[in-house]
Amino acid sequence: MAAATLISLREGLEAALIVGILLGYLRKINYPAGRGPVWAGVLAATILSIGVAVVIQTVGLKLEGSAEQLFEGTTMFLAVGVLTWMIFWMRYQARLMRTTLEQDVQAAIAAGRNRGLAAVSFVAVFREGIETALFLSAAAFASQGPGTLPGAVLGLGLAALIGYLIYATTARLNVRIFFNVTSALLLLFAAGLFAHGVHEFQEAGVFPTLNAQLWNTNQILDESSTIGEFLKALIGYNGNPSFEEVAAYLLYWVATLLGVRLWVQAKFATRLKPA
Repeated sequence: MAAATLISLREGLEAALIVGILLGYLRKINYPAGRGPVWAGVLAATILSIGVAVVIQTVGLKLEGSAEQLFEGTTMFLAVGVLTWMIFWMRYQARLMRTTLEQDVQAAIAAGRNRGLAAVSFVAVFREGIETALFLSAAAFASQGPGTLPGAVLGLGLAALIGYLIYATTARLNVRIFFNVTSALLLLFAAGLFAHGVHEFQEAGVFPTLNAQLWNTNQILDESSTIGEFLKALIGYNGNPSFEEVAAYLLYWVATLLGVRLWVQAKFATRLKPA
């Protein structure tokens, strides 16, 4: 439930901020007729995203044996890739988001197309919705518990409430701090998800197993206990991991930290480049 809440809160708040930017700009330029198309795009994106999540879960439930393990493992690997890319992309693009959306709204209004406004909101929100559907599906496969749906509902509800307060009142949220903290937590989740994907591929016989149990800490903290389940869902805790799972966990962090270093170096070099 913790992972599902975190994912849906993060992605839901991104979507809420996007909608807030669109509605705020329409209010700024005094174009209330655009609100309907914007909300229509949001509704369509939401419905389609839910449909994608249902399809992924339905397919996963219908498969059995190695086919199920391969499907779940592939979903996890895909979610890790998209999740990691999304975090780095947001760090670079967040400051440009408002300008880009406002330019898209201007172009749609200048063309006299309310469908263009609906398309702007649909594309922006659908991107968040697809990511959420993929992440939550991967989290549900990894946890094998009933807490994913309640966690998702809780996270989306909190995101909607925060988004409304920011738009309708003087309430303010330090978005930079929020995304920095949630990014760190989501990277922990992604590392655990990557290791669990390796576990699924091992069970399917695709990946070899050199050491099936590198250690066993279940006597100290059982992974099936309440705390163990919480840590398993959030950071991928495994009381008796294989050598390959531990190696995958560490490899993910090495690759991620290397990526952060290269990103910082590139950003610093850009700042120093003469105009």
